[in-house]
Amino acid sequence: CVQLNYAMLDLLAIAQKPLSAVVLLQLFDGHNGNGAAIYTKENLLNNILGAVPADLNREDWLAALPRAMVAAFVKTDKDFQTVARSSGTTVTFVIIDGLVVTVASVGDSRCVLEAEGSIYQLSSDHRFDASKEEVDRVTEAGGDVGRLNVVGGAEIGPLRCWPGGLCLSRTIGDQDVGEFIVPVPLVKQVKLSTAGGRLIISSDGVWDALTAEQALNCSRGLSPEAAAEQIVKDAVHSKGLRDDTTCIVVDLVPEKGNPAMSAPKKQPGMGVFKNMFRKKTSSDSSSHADREYMDPDIVEEIFEDECALLSRRLDSEYPVRNMFKLFICAICQVELKPNQGISVHEDSSQPGNLRRWDGPFLCQSCQEKKEAMEGKRRSRGIVCRAVYILLP
Repeated sequence: CVQLNYAMLDLLAIAQKPLSAVVLLQLFDGHNGNGAAIYTKENLLNNILGAVPADLNREDWLAALPRAMVAAFVKTDKDFQTVARSSGTTVTFVIIDGLVVTVASVGDSRCVLEAEGSIYQLSSDHRFDASKEEVDRVTEAGGDVGRLNVVGGAEIGPLRCWPGGLCLSRTIGDQDVGEFIVPVPLVKQVKLSTAGGRLIISSDGVWDALTAEQALNCSRGLSPEAAAEQIVKDAVHSKGLRDDTTCIVVDLVPEKGNPAMSAPKKQPGMGVFKNMFRKKTSSDSSSHADREYMDPDIVEEIFEDECALLSRRLDSEYPVRNMFKLFICAICQVELKPNQGISVHEDSSQPGNLRRWDGPFLCQSCQEKKEAMEGKRRSRGIVCRAVYILLP
């Protein structure tokens, strides 16, 4: 069958956070129809906002985003399963709050940042060819990963998951392939210096033709709109195809003296979320902790995690229970009775202090989703791989 590709962009301000200029960028590259891309565009933002605890200050709102994004991606995927099963989409979701950029992504679209003369990859290619760890995860969960077979035993093309032949290990949708194709995103959060930077967000058609350096070089000195057009033009000229060549370019240029673009400052008695989600060691000195809230003169990594395990990604380091409602499903946010919640650590065999009666908790349907993603409840019983016959 003909595979239809659908990519779209949504750019808007989030009015709920008046403390700073907050901008949202979304890019979706759909396959096997546009249903998953449209559904995700219409629901993902609300799911993220619904997973962030209410009444947070700006600092804790930013630190809550990584966990909320994971929960929202999984909820969106779970809800879409009730609407359709044969469509999927990559997602690159970017929130810019002052100097802090937070990116959540599944699939093979990319977000690239150029700042202070350096290039930073803010997303990851979830292609089987790019990650042995993802191949191992999917095969252990019950998928079959391999290339197309032709008569004579030769294998051609990229690594794909069977049934379905999808070459991506993480998307929203694609339940017809198997639920081990998970929607758990890479989440990366960085703080820019006051010099700002340039973001390029593009679907895979651009990156199959251009490196990050080439995309930045060919558009240097151009306005964001002209830069996006030039990048697409060069990609099409190089590859000869217009398929999957959506491109967004955003310049982050802080205005001097504009408080909306300043980095959040530490407030006495706050920062619980910041400490939970920062990728810092316990040996960090107090002087460093004081410096981390000042405007940096370099790009600073605040958070990064790509683990596919929900027990790790949803963990909020209890007993800080007052920061989250105890009897709420961590994914779909439905209220739970005291005896209904299932801990994300229910089947954990990891050593340490994790206990099955510790939260966060899942409802029954989200627990089933978690088990299917981990291969503990097989969503498909038949595995087959396409065989192609090459005719003379």
